[in-house]
Amino acid sequence: MKILVTGGAGFLGSNLCGRLVRDQGNYVYCLDNMQTGRMENIRELMDKPNFQFIEHDIVEPIELKVDQIYNAACPASPPAYQADPVHTLKTSVFGMLNMLELARKNDATVLQFSTSEVYGDAQVHPQPETYWGNVNPDGIRSCYDEGKRAAETLCFDYHREYGVKVKVIRIFNTYGPKMDPKDGRVISNFVNQALRGEDLTVYGDGKQTRSFCYVDDLIEGIYRMMNSTDEVTGPVNLGNPGEFTMLELAEEVLRQTGSRSKLVHKELPKDDPKQRRPDITKAKQLLGWEPKVALREGLAKTIEYYRGLMGRA
Repeated sequence: MKILVTGGAGFLGSNLCGRLVRDQGNYVYCLDNMQTGRMENIRELMDKPNFQFIEHDIVEPIELKVDQIYNAACPASPPAYQADPVHTLKTSVFGMLNMLELARKNDATVLQFSTSEVYGDAQVHPQPETYWGNVNPDGIRSCYDEGKRAAETLCFDYHREYGVKVKVIRIFNTYGPKMDPKDGRVISNFVNQALRGEDLTVYGDGKQTRSFCYVDDLIEGIYRMMNSTDEVTGPVNLGNPGEFTMLELAEEVLRQTGSRSKLVHKELPKDDPKQRRPDITKAKQLLGWEPKVALREGLAKTIEYYRGLMGRA
């Protein structure tokens, strides 16, 4: 099949490209505007005969002959998506429109990388797909949260109005190799601060919780979702239901790195969710999927990756 991965040089996109290129018979177009993507993430794929990199911004239309579209294009960490909030919103809305039109012309299936951020500062815990969320429409995170919500709306309207084959996944916190060390999210922050011997920055009291899914587990769920029957449109939560406080995460990072770094508390960012844990009942039922990698194991692999980056610096 001819497969397009937008945001293909980013953290999730590059890991997905690697999986798809290894499947013989696929030709993979990796599209990225390099706003947050990194060539290092796809360097090992560049000489593969079934892989092609295209530098392009999905805010602008593109013409390709494809069978499947994985739409992963959009900055995903708060520092990255808040750096240019208008463009972030354009990427979610205009980019989604362009990918849906491309799917419509090609009779292709489009899978949208949505996010647990559509639930906002959730008042239901854990979060099932039936929960409509508690999102601030005019806060500093809104460009991302509301952009992803609008993109979901476009997917289902194109499905109802034009019969476009769509699939929507809601991704919960994911980590692992190829995540930018300057990403700004908690695991990359903690690990790199610990490896450098710096104080670990804990926002708020550190009792807020997150659920962390190792990237290989997530990619498997994404792959199964795309290749499920057309009737499985989603949204489907993909994430690890194991829940940890930021303090528990910090302690585990310090233990595994052997760092003597201290914890420094700073003010909690505006609209930062207090709790986040997916209800993955639908993923289990529809995809036969659940995560396999425990946080301790995944952290060890992630720490090894970041140590390697530091060794090459």
